[in-house]
Parts: sequence; C-alpha cells; structure tokens
Amino acid sequence: MRFPYVVIALLLTVLAGGTINNVVRNPQPRLVSDGIPHASARSTLGSEPYDDMVRHALADLDSLTLPNGGTLAGENGPWRYVWPRDASFVAVARCAIGQYDDALEVLSFLDRVRPATGRWEARYTADGKHVGDGREPQLDASGWVLWATWFCRAGRQYWDMVEESADQILRELGPDGLPARSPDYWERPEKELTIGTVAPLLTGLRSAVRIAHDQRQQAQATRWQAGLDKLSAATDRTFGPDYPRTPARATSLVEPGVEPIGVGGGADSFVTVLGPPFAPARPVVSTAIDNAYAALTQPNGGVTPGEDWRADGVSWTPQTALFALSAAARGDQDTANTLLTWLNHHRTKLGALPEKVNRDLEPAGEAPLAWTAALVVLTDTALHNPLPVP
Repeated sequence: MRFPYVVIALLLTVLAGGTINNVVRNPQPRLVSDGIPHASARSTLGSEPYDDMVRHALADLDSLTLPNGGTLAGENGPWRYVWPRDASFVAVARCAIGQYDDALEVLSFLDRVRPATGRWEARYTADGKHVGDGREPQLDASGWVLWATWFCRAGRQYWDMVEESADQILRELGPDGLPARSPDYWERPEKELTIGTVAPLLTGLRSAVRIAHDQRQQAQATRWQAGLDKLSAATDRTFGPDYPRTPARATSLVEPGVEPIGVGGGADSFVTVLGPPFAPARPVVSTAIDNAYAALTQPNGGVTPGEDWRADGVSWTPQTALFALSAAARGDQDTANTLLTWLNHHRTKLGALPEKVNRDLEPAGEAPLAWTAALVVLTDTALHNPLPVP
C-alpha cells in the first residue's frame, strides 16, 4: 500500500519543481508607473458603473495624442511610439462617441507616414519616422487602417491611403488565397501565418469594399471584393472551424467516418476579430470565440493572448478588452459586463488602465495603454448602441 503514496509524493514534487521553474523563467511583471495625473476628464460619456473608467480612458487618450495627431501606445520608454494598429483603434473609439475632429487628426498622422508601397512599419516615432529597431514591417496594419477609415466615414479624405492599403493586401495573397507570414500583435517573428494577421486583413478588405462603393469607385470595389472572397474562403478552409492561431491541420486520431479534428497553434484572442463588430456574425465563429475565451481565461480572471503564449498566469488587458468588445457586439452583455468590471477593478491608483495584471492581481506593465483605453470606450459604447459592422 505504500507504493501509491510514494508515486503521489514524487509527482507532487515534480509538479512543485515545475511550478517554481516556471516562476523563475517568468518572473512577476511590475507596474512601470501609475499613469498620467488628470485634473479632470473632459467627457461626460459612459454610464454607471463604468463612468469614471471611460472618462479616465478618454483623458489618457488625450494625453497620449500629440499635437501632430500621433497617438502613442504609452507614455514611457519602449511604448512611446505610434503603432498603426493602436492608433486605428483610437480613431475608431473617438468616432464611436462623436469626437470626429480628434479622430481625423489621428488618421491624418497615419496618412502622412503611410508607405508609398509595401507593408506598414511595426511602429513609428512621435514625429513619424521609422523606428529602425529590427522589427519587420507588419501586414495587419493595412487592415486596421482601412477599418478605421471606413468607421470614421473618411474614405474620400484618405482615398490614397485606402487604395494603397487595400491593394497591398491583394498583392500579398498567394495562389492559395492566403498572404505570407508576418509578425502580428505578438510583436515577434513568425514561422507561420497567424490568425492575428488574417483576421485584420478580412476586416480591412471588407471595409475597403464599403468605402469604394461609397465613393462610386466600382472598379476598385470589384477587385477588392474578389480578393475578400478569395481570402475569406481560404481562411475558412485553412483555419476553420476553430480558427486557432496557426492553420489547423487534420489529425487521423478519430473514428472512421468522423469529421477530422483540426489542430493548430492553440486558441488566440484574435479569433474575436472574425466576428462583430469587425465582421458579420456567424455561428461557427461565435462558437470559436466562446471556446477561445474559456481556454484563455487565466486564474486571475483576465485573458492571455493565446494558448501558445508563455504560461505565466499573467493577463493582458487589450486581449481581455477584445473579448469584452466581442461579447458586447454579439449581445452577450453578461460577459461584457464581467470583463469590464474586472478591468475597472484592476486599474492603477491614478485610475489608468495598465497593460497587464499579474499573478498577484496587481496592475503591471505600462499604464495607461492606449489600445486598452480605446477598447474600453468602444465596449462601453457597444453596450448601449450597436456598433456598425463592415
């Protein structure tokens, strides 16, 4: 009878050692700063219980937006740059609440730094220059900029940016209908194409088609629609039905006559971008989003970027807010409120939304983070008024 106890004790020792080793390899992130002090917040938008969080998020976006329209991801060090993705979300958030002039300043900055051809840089300096830190250009920006331009009804003013970004997406599509691999919001080189690149491109092309129709540019609308159809079919074929981070591959470990199970790079938070408010709702996508949310929720209550992300128990607020926005846009107010309440509870002492929440339930990383602030404003808006879907 002693043998099982010995085995159990040995297993517990191994597990404990693994946990300690993981903590050593993934130390607790800490807060860079408590945020930006504000005497007051200019907006009266937002309703209980998120009124203060929304007002503070908007005040932080005001502080992070420079006179030239460049919107910094954060105030400090490596965050003090303009990511086209983050800036696009800020423009959309401002348009969603009627701050059109502020949004157009952000879009004008992007228009000034846009590439004449090719992919957008991963990030830009405050005065619009290439950072030059070795990061590869990122394809997903072409999609995000198109979405922001459509959402803000600014297609005529920024038509050149629309045309170049949409055509760049088409140039990237191979014979299989998919683009080549690219770094995405994980900010690292990728060996395979990810849903973090594909999903924004689908949103971008869908937005570009809408812009082209609005501007009576039928030739472009036809070309971009053909590209959208090609990319959409390839995405469903290659990533569906679970839409993991990297393309699903059928496994033979199933019974004869049973549909093969798709396996890929694990769940990724950007599955949310395949549904509202970024794309029309589809049952298969809604199921994939719900499954990803269950898989990525951390013990501290927030969400990690993906199953293949480091297993450190740390939650990231942009990804948590993405699931909140997705839930609000799909009519799941309970989940949206649960996640907004969690974000509200884990703000810094100054009221800023941080980049992360660590294992000890402490705010960590940069604060404020522009992407999270914009997502919170959008989610709060979506709870009260449906957001347009391209």
